[in-house]
Amino acid sequence: MTSRQMKLGVFLWATGHHIAAWRHPKAHVTAGIDIDHYIQLARTAEAAKFDMVFCEDAAGLREANVGIASQTSRSIGFEPISLLSALAVQTSRIGLVSTASTSYNEPYGLARTFLSLDHLSGGRAGWNLVTSASPIEAANFGSTGLKPHADRYERAREFAEVVAKLWGEKLGATGHDGQSFSVRDSLDLPRSPQGAPVMVQAGASDVGRDLAARTADVVFTAAQTFEEAKAFYDDLKGRMAAYGREPDDIKIMPGVAPVVAETEAEAHEKHEELQELIPDDVGVALLSSYLSISDLWRYPIDGPLPELPPSEGMKSRQALVIEQSRRDNLSIRQLARHFAGARGHWRIVGTAAQIADEMQARFEGGAADGFNVMPSYFPGELEAFATLVVPELQRRGLFRTEYDGRTLRDHLGLKRPV
Repeated sequence: MTSRQMKLGVFLWATGHHIAAWRHPKAHVTAGIDIDHYIQLARTAEAAKFDMVFCEDAAGLREANVGIASQTSRSIGFEPISLLSALAVQTSRIGLVSTASTSYNEPYGLARTFLSLDHLSGGRAGWNLVTSASPIEAANFGSTGLKPHADRYERAREFAEVVAKLWGEKLGATGHDGQSFSVRDSLDLPRSPQGAPVMVQAGASDVGRDLAARTADVVFTAAQTFEEAKAFYDDLKGRMAAYGREPDDIKIMPGVAPVVAETEAEAHEKHEELQELIPDDVGVALLSSYLSISDLWRYPIDGPLPELPPSEGMKSRQALVIEQSRRDNLSIRQLARHFAGARGHWRIVGTAAQIADEMQARFEGGAADGFNVMPSYFPGELEAFATLVVPELQRRGLFRTEYDGRTLRDHLGLKRPV
């Protein structure tokens, strides 16, 4: 039995992570605006002893084509910090993590909001810092366009610095007066029950990795192969010494999209059911949004992905998709169908033992500290993972059977900020 145990989050997303999840006969179609649905999911994850639930966010429609947006599993959803505040009083142990953008918020307001959630939940809150790479979001905030990648990350660096000062009561008498932000006063709340809310990041570009090495407690990432996951893990952990940090000060949790059943044949049948529900136009539209290219349809759908210019959008995700298309020799249609299942994240289809084998190999091989679980549809696939895979991981000594502490930092084994 190993003494080191993996961390598990569940990534909540309305009907599920598969782009066609809302079409699945067992999916909850109106999940995005049903608080009872989210309470059920959070309680299922807490009963299985997950470290956290995680909600992402985008301040705008995710596809430029409204007709396409209406055909996806991600077109409707609550503002996530409001949602997690409701879940805070319906749960007692599980961590509550939400995305919020440094591009369209201000440090004082965001720091106050997350610290309030942290107190409401007894020290279970976390903030997933993102820089917003969508021109659709930019247009909703009076912006003339998407700002350059480097500029977004420089603003994010200063934003994180100010928030850390506010959470740590280190603003000082002079406040903060920087390039992007000016803040005078400390917050009107006492310090967090866990020292400070947990800082989460997901950027995988070079500048994103540096920001994570400097400030993050948890990093979500996408990697298809063991080699990709291992290279990212080693690179990020290797950057931390430059900022006076130890490798274990960050928990790296790649996304994993499992499809699990009692038999391998059943699991593959479940997966193929979902794949058959993907309309080609929806799959290609999703792929286009992550590649930051608006005219992918003008290329033959059964031909290869064209050469793409550098993007100011999600650079790391674009690189991951292009690498997969070249490595596996996929057409645009094949790539879109594969991408629609988990948006570039690692997908495993099989029995509980097979899925546990794969997760254990990456965990013990030094490619992950845990995983952000992305069920294909809710509630069924989360329930299947909780009842089949989690007990298998527990039998192997790879995952807790009970919570040892009460805060999110307790669960993750993170130091309390001094």
